[in-house]
Amino acid sequence: MDKVVDVVGLYHNPPERAVVLCVDEKSGMQALDRSQPVLPMMPGMPERRSHDYVRHGVSDLFAAFNISDGTVISQLYPQHRAAEFKKFLVAIDKAVPAGLDVHVVCDNLATHKAPVVNAWLAKHPRFHMHFTPTGSSWINQVERWFGLLTDQLLRRSVHKSVAALEKDVKGWIENWNADPKPFTWRKTADEILDSLAKYMAKISGPGH
Repeated sequence: MDKVVDVVGLYHNPPERAVVLCVDEKSGMQALDRSQPVLPMMPGMPERRSHDYVRHGVSDLFAAFNISDGTVISQLYPQHRAAEFKKFLVAIDKAVPAGLDVHVVCDNLATHKAPVVNAWLAKHPRFHMHFTPTGSSWINQVERWFGLLTDQLLRRSVHKSVAALEKDVKGWIENWNADPKPFTWRKTADEILDSLAKYMAKISGPGH
């Protein structure tokens, strides 16, 4: 409950002299060489998808979505361990102007709380971590952005190498940042908690 209030409070009332970044990893993006490309759906016709493909490796995308202007800081790594997360925090630190605090919204993944990460954060007091409730990744705005990346690029892509995949992902992100679009968060913490309470009452009622 407190985490919902904390995160949603940042969305509705972001602190002054600070940036709020929604951070997460899209791990295991696959470079797939399909026998034929996936064709977009036509009215009245199902999406045509090739079921035979060759995997050429994976890449992990780390992204920080700025809730105020929609821009994204990103890095690609071959793995998504605590070491890579610390490297990404360093990239964020370099990208955000020195005079601003940095409020990071992320989930409770163990790599986000590892000793190497906590040690780095202790030396960079302008960083403030805000963790989403367990099982509530939907409250992190970067997940919506990942959805757009998947729908517009990854789901229908054909790549013969990880390098080709990463090139296309970087290009898509560059195009996004050339015309970024922030999301409008409308739900209040009270509304979210009320909906959750009603849902819990429903599933725990008679017959469950």
